[in-house]
Amino acid sequence: MNTPRVDSGRPVATVRSPVIVNQLGAEVRAALIEHWSRPLIIDHPADRPAWEIAPEADVLLTRPLAGWSKAPADRPAGWPYGLRWIQTASTGVDFFPAWLLDGPVVTVGRGISADAIAEYVLAAILGFAKRIHEIRPRNRQEWKITALGSLSGKTVGIAGFGAIGHAVAERLKPFGVQIRVLRRSPWQYAIPGVVPVDSIEALVATADHLVIALPATPETVHLINADVLTRAKQSLHLINVARGRIIDQQALLRALDNGQLAGATLDVTDPEPPPDGDPIYDHPKIVLTPHVSWTGADDVKRLVDKTLVNLDAYAHGAPLADVFDKELGY
Repeated sequence: MNTPRVDSGRPVATVRSPVIVNQLGAEVRAALIEHWSRPLIIDHPADRPAWEIAPEADVLLTRPLAGWSKAPADRPAGWPYGLRWIQTASTGVDFFPAWLLDGPVVTVGRGISADAIAEYVLAAILGFAKRIHEIRPRNRQEWKITALGSLSGKTVGIAGFGAIGHAVAERLKPFGVQIRVLRRSPWQYAIPGVVPVDSIEALVATADHLVIALPATPETVHLINADVLTRAKQSLHLINVARGRIIDQQALLRALDNGQLAGATLDVTDPEPPPDGDPIYDHPKIVLTPHVSWTGADDVKRLVDKTLVNLDAYAHGAPLADVFDKELGY
């Protein structure tokens, strides 16, 4: 069997029949079976730790839900065995131990769930503006005209402009909103309908709805903090579909209680899930969902397609797509 050494995401030898440990389920397995490279597929037992893989494997297909939250802090003896490439189903890698990211090339599921998450964001914004569930009358006495909000003329800030940020912006444009965006990488060209801003403070100060779509890195921990929230409009609706630790959750609760901002829709928390008794569960200004914004679309098919594209590249000795950048942290 011919397996390659991989440097910086670029395999340097041809692979005829990769040995793949599959932790991504039956649909991915079915697609792998049909691949022209005729891989040997090892189905990872559900009761075995995610990191205890067959030592003969050169490819690992995995996801955070495979059990990586229980991974040891230190690199297991023998890791990474014979691995040359690790494909994750997730865009973020913060659920994985550091040692998984410091070895074979890691490619991520960037963009797989962008459409589903963008739809969630749009639902959150419309739900906040229209308050359909809040104004439902339960009897004749509650049957009265109540003015609803509108998106037209509002400003939506998007912190992070990767696949999710782009998908959110495209869905918002028909609603007549102003879109302002903060991104880490330089702007190479102007994007119609999108106004760049140069700081989170500037973004918060102008936004009626603020979407957090940034990767979780040391630089973004508590990016949304008490100082930043003091600059917000009192009408601000904060939406987090990224990672809970980007927001100082206690500062957010205080700001909501003090009327510094109007509300929050949180699909992620810090910690996740919150402990029993945490006020976040029944806060009247918070809509809380259990990290589900990525579900509900054809994410499995997209994951299969992305995996097969990279498997083609791996087998041909070509560069892999969506390689995790250790320096950037995403």
